[in-house]
Amino acid sequence: MSNRTSLKQQLRYYRPCNTSKPSMLDFVNKAKWDAWKSLGSVSQEEARQQYVDLISSLVGTEAPAVAAQPTGSTKGFQTLLVSTEDNITTIRLNRPEKKNAITVEMYNELIEALDLAGKDDSVITVITGSGDYYCSGNDLNNFTKIPEGGVEKLAKESGELLRRYVKVYIDFPKPLIGVINGPAVGVSVTLLGLFDVVYATEKATFHTPFSQLGQSPEGCSSYLFPKIMGAAKASEMLLFNKKLTAAQACEVGLVTEVFPESSFQSEVWTRLKAYAKLPRNSLALSKQLIRVVEKEKLHAVNDAEVERLVERWLSDECMQAIMSFFQAKSKL
Repeated sequence: MSNRTSLKQQLRYYRPCNTSKPSMLDFVNKAKWDAWKSLGSVSQEEARQQYVDLISSLVGTEAPAVAAQPTGSTKGFQTLLVSTEDNITTIRLNRPEKKNAITVEMYNELIEALDLAGKDDSVITVITGSGDYYCSGNDLNNFTKIPEGGVEKLAKESGELLRRYVKVYIDFPKPLIGVINGPAVGVSVTLLGLFDVVYATEKATFHTPFSQLGQSPEGCSSYLFPKIMGAAKASEMLLFNKKLTAAQACEVGLVTEVFPESSFQSEVWTRLKAYAKLPRNSLALSKQLIRVVEKEKLHAVNDAEVERLVERWLSDECMQAIMSFFQAKSKL
């Protein structure tokens, strides 16, 4: 069924379903096909109402929300608040109504914001979130926007975007500090191994539900997590979806220090302002010494993880897991 075919045209005359089943990642047309297939011999009016109800439940509630307009930023972004003050560049994920889930637009804006931060006069760069969440991982609506080239093109383009995104963390020239203000999920967790320091509020949690969604790790976590926390603990997170509390994440070395929620912001920012008074060039050169030994390896790991993820995104297992996610949400 063409996306250009109107609801009115499709339901003007009811007839039995005789078209081929759409791809499982073509969520909108898949939902239409399922609705049409299940109609049986109901009347035209009943068919129309059932169709509208199903599409509204699957797609209407997932319509992209408009982020709050950034204010006080050094550059205007749609999904971020970026500012520089006291030698600190702060990049704040700004989709609080969507728990700071990362859209394609946000990926591109983060790449640009980090590139600018790496070249500005600040001493350190901080990434944090707006609202109650640090980041809920990928916005799964990213998987519903099928381009002209089909699912294969979507997987390839998504893989290249992820490769570029992780690369900017690997190559970032200054101290990069994560201020984890709430729950973190997926790629926002796996990237923490590429930060230099990670501070978390006691209410933060860390969850990487990859196998649950038929996917695989990214952000160089398949290499860095076993180095940071040991193979057994890393496997619990990356293979078996174990969610860590802030205290547990600190115990295994993923988080540098945990702070009480009541004093989290004041204590962390007092410390960051002290760091920002240190000599900029000395910090940058010292970070280069720490990172240079591993940089080539990290780029190779990033390439391998992206290649595997593209394979997973095209697998029936992954497609079914994502479809089940949307269907479960439609019933809420």
